Amino acid sequence: MTASSIQEDSLRGPAPVRSFTAVRSRSLTYDALRRLARNRAAVIGAAIIVLNVLSALCASNLAPKAFDETSFKDSNAAPLWITAVFSGMKPRDAGGYIKVNDSYTLGADKLGRDLLSRIIYGARVSLAVGIVTPLISLIVGLFVGLIAGYEGGWVDNLLMRVVDIMFAFPTYLLIVLLMAVFRLSAGALEPGSPAYAFSQLDASTGGLLFIFIGIGVTSWMGDARLIRGQVLSVRENDYVLAAYAIGVPTRRILLRHILPNVIGPLIIAETLAIPGYIGYEAFLSFIGLGVNPPTPSWGGMIAEGAQVIQSYPNQAIFPALALFLLIFAFNFLGDGLRDALDPTLRGRE
Repeated sequence: MTASSIQEDSLRGPAPVRSFTAVRSRSLTYDALRRLARNRAAVIGAAIIVLNVLSALCASNLAPKAFDETSFKDSNAAPLWITAVFSGMKPRDAGGYIKVNDSYTLGADKLGRDLLSRIIYGARVSLAVGIVTPLISLIVGLFVGLIAGYEGGWVDNLLMRVVDIMFAFPTYLLIVLLMAVFRLSAGALEPGSPAYAFSQLDASTGGLLFIFIGIGVTSWMGDARLIRGQVLSVRENDYVLAAYAIGVPTRRILLRHILPNVIGPLIIAETLAIPGYIGYEAFLSFIGLGVNPPTPSWGGMIAEGAQVIQSYPNQAIFPALALFLLIFAFNFLGDGLRDALDPTLRGRE
């Protein structure tokens, strides 16, 4: 550097100081919620689920009538707008067979019970199955998968063979057999026995207890396999090996180091499985092994409406539409959660 260049630099003065704007880092949770909020299908699905939950919780205030209130003089009645939508349903004053009664928003069934009220109360059954059954499946599958993946060896082989045996049975057939055994054995039980107490608890919940057991017992195998595969991968990480080397108890390793890193995929899988559980309950109610009458279930209402679908299509279409919307809402939300929690999408718009 020459003397002249040094003199020029001294005349220019000190270099300007650049200002830097602090950038806040974004957490994984923030990024996931941000991606989820931008998924319109997931937001719509979540809104539908919230509306169903609110209607189920406030059913006694929202429903125009009690779900078991009968009026035989209004059996198969329908409001005037229903007869305009379904051209085959002609009112009696127009030469048809429909008893027009506008006090029933969606019509009445063969016993004169309000369809709208029964659909609102029926959301309780579907949502209960969609909440309790995944918890049973998650707990059993998580326990089996953690033990099999971490212990390995003969323990892993034994538990996975049990899973293979359970997978060998057709799911619907196994659920039907379990429900039939539960219901048939409940009728000839000795009062005071544990089995009798279970049957009374099932009766008090309208028949939901045995549905939870039947579906929960047949739905944990996929979770067990998923968690086992995740644990086999995570247990080889350095932080797990270090915890094992310094003598950290096995229970603490499983709960503090492995479980937080494998629970995410399981939650996504269970969210995507909820529509299947709701479909199981609807199928059981459709064939008569669901909730106990007169507790309303959308599957049971569809079965009753299917018997008269040519004459009174509203009795089958509206509960089927409610079931359709709830199942698709959970599908949309599950797909959105899967995309939002995908770590490969972090940092992308």
